[in-house]
Amino acid sequence: MDDPITLTSAFLLGLFSTIHCIGMCGGIIGALSLTLPADIRNHKPRLFSFILTYNTGRILSYAAAGLIAGAIGTGVLQSSGFEQGHTILRIIGISMMIAIGLYLAGWLPQLAAIEKVGKPVWQLIEPVGRKLMPVDSLLKAFIYGMIWGWLPCGLVYFVLIWALTAGDAIHGAMTMLAFGAGTLPTLMTAGFMTSWLTRFARSSRARQIVGLLIILMAIGSLFLPMEHHHH
Repeated sequence: MDDPITLTSAFLLGLFSTIHCIGMCGGIIGALSLTLPADIRNHKPRLFSFILTYNTGRILSYAAAGLIAGAIGTGVLQSSGFEQGHTILRIIGISMMIAIGLYLAGWLPQLAAIEKVGKPVWQLIEPVGRKLMPVDSLLKAFIYGMIWGWLPCGLVYFVLIWALTAGDAIHGAMTMLAFGAGTLPTLMTAGFMTSWLTRFARSSRARQIVGLLIILMAIGSLFLPMEHHHH
């Protein structure tokens, strides 16, 4: 079921959603760059390698989460009969995409409540991140990124539930990897062009367009032929 459409949508979700994230988590990225020792911060290529390393760690923790989610999806498939299971997962997947679209567009602010789910986990992990300060080696940056991947972010949760509908661990991980790759362009350049991006991210029209695009992608995927020829 490795349809390029799922991976493309996951990539686009990552791309669009970070625009919204910068509005919210821009502070985190800022904080990450600021806690770096000055000699790294002032040396752009080194700063870049640190930001890249953070992001690699973060995307790997997304992929790990995707593996787990995909495996849970497999369990659902096996317990509910294959055909039926796929229909259930597909409906969940499409509703998740629509939820993400509504969430990004700001038409369903209630969805933000999902972020509270991750708070307890974050409270356990965050002190570990603080011990890594100052992040003065790439290894620390990598671990920090892996921790940061578990930051309670409603979007990541939605995409995870969506990855769960991929129906197996590898596809779940692929979906999260594609999502993570989509978050790269914005988050890599965040340190360099924040003001423009933040302005864009805070404009409600931009968010509504992005939200609509995602809802359209979800509806579009309803009409795609199912590619399950399992005998």
